[in-house]
Amino acid sequence: MVETKEEKVHNVFEKISPSYDRMNSLISFRLHAKWRKETMELMRVKEGSSALDVCCGTADWTIMMADAVGPKGSVIGLDFSENMLGVGQEKVNATDLSNVTLMHGNAMELPFIDNSFDYVTIGFGLRNVPDYMTVLKEMYRVLKPGGLLTCIDTSTPTIPGYNQLFFFYFRHMMPVMGKLFAKSYEEYAWLEESTRHFPGMKKLADMFQDAGFDHVRYVPHSGGASATHFGYKKKEQ
Repeated sequence: MVETKEEKVHNVFEKISPSYDRMNSLISFRLHAKWRKETMELMRVKEGSSALDVCCGTADWTIMMADAVGPKGSVIGLDFSENMLGVGQEKVNATDLSNVTLMHGNAMELPFIDNSFDYVTIGFGLRNVPDYMTVLKEMYRVLKPGGLLTCIDTSTPTIPGYNQLFFFYFRHMMPVMGKLFAKSYEEYAWLEESTRHFPGMKKLADMFQDAGFDHVRYVPHSGGASATHFGYKKKEQ
């Protein structure tokens, strides 16, 4: 029986969860932390706000958002891999934060009412969902009018030569590193595949607009190896 994309991704992250953080830093040369920090500076998160971190994984961005909104704010981190959430919960428990809740759930059908959050974030998760547009529309739905969606993900470098080097690294080197350091060749080969098929910066920005977002813009990182996209839910007239 052929696995669906959803089943495949779930099985991948359930397996690699113990080594995910270490491998993420190794594969990205720790740039993922730099990209997230740059993004947070651009977001200018307001204290006392409510936020949802979709596909939160091991909760790194969830924790950053919780720090930013402060004790009067609240953050929910949602992921469909219970093993990844388990690692994330250990991180949350190691902090003094009391405004974080981690939940098991599906990005394709967010378990929240309309207009619930001031901010929605998704970091390196959109490329792994079964249908990008469904998830974009779900995130739009749960944002409050005027609320901000912020998405960090891998992208397609446009610099000649760098583009080829980037995809060579992801296609050939990343799965080998997964095998050597995490005993997970097939799982990291899948992550390469999800990166290769993910829309480029301009196309993803167009998808944001098609999902209803306003004032859409994007900021490339490290020559386009990744990009942050921003989009606002339209304010009620």
